Amino acid sequence: MRETDYVSGFARGLKVIEAFGETTRRLSIADVARATGLDRATCRRSLLTLVELGYATYDGKFFALTPKVLRLGHAYLSTTPLPHTVQPFLDKLSEDVQQSASASVLDGTEIVYIARAAQKRVMSINLSPGSRLPAYCASMGRVLLAALPLDEAKALLDQTNIKALTPHTITDKQALMDELARVREQGYAVIDQELELGLRSIAVPLENDRGKVVAALNVGAPAARVSAGDLAEQYLPALQAIAQKLKPLLH
Repeated sequence: MRETDYVSGFARGLKVIEAFGETTRRLSIADVARATGLDRATCRRSLLTLVELGYATYDGKFFALTPKVLRLGHAYLSTTPLPHTVQPFLDKLSEDVQQSASASVLDGTEIVYIARAAQKRVMSINLSPGSRLPAYCASMGRVLLAALPLDEAKALLDQTNIKALTPHTITDKQALMDELARVREQGYAVIDQELELGLRSIAVPLENDRGKVVAALNVGAPAARVSAGDLAEQYLPALQAIAQKLKPLLH
């Protein structure tokens, strides 16, 4: 891309929007400046522009995003066929195994949920299309990272803020690379309470009709009901069957 084609103001505005999240719903100008690395004047102009356009509110101290921001994410979900294609299969899978099932894609160091069918809530946060989780400690993230060339997977881990979310989280980069190699070899990933205590999950890659991994599919289950060793036996055949059915439908 030519330098003259880059709109720096637009890029800064998007960076300001990305500062808001599950635990950062109301932010001051100083908060946004710290989160983005932008100067306070730039953050102030970007935030006030968002308010003027209806994408944010301002109470005199704190800014918060409005539901209008959902239009940005909805544009992707409504224009790509992937979520619409996957959702009916997810619904059937969730009903068959009586557990929650999800599909996601990789976006940098995170996974983004594109479809979900929930039987019961097994996590403390409410997951839905558009939700994000760190890839390194999520079963779908491990599958998607394992599908990348080794240097790309390592580069993403190097960019990741790796921290222990639970006592079980793998945080050593070499151990994570070894785990990705295992996932690549066996064709699925199992997470045992690395993302959240009480949650275990298993994921498989979703390939398109050309054999390229375009997404991941998982089943999550309460740790109290299913052991890590039993996840593959109980859910892997159903996951693999859905992946095979979806393959000729994904382009």
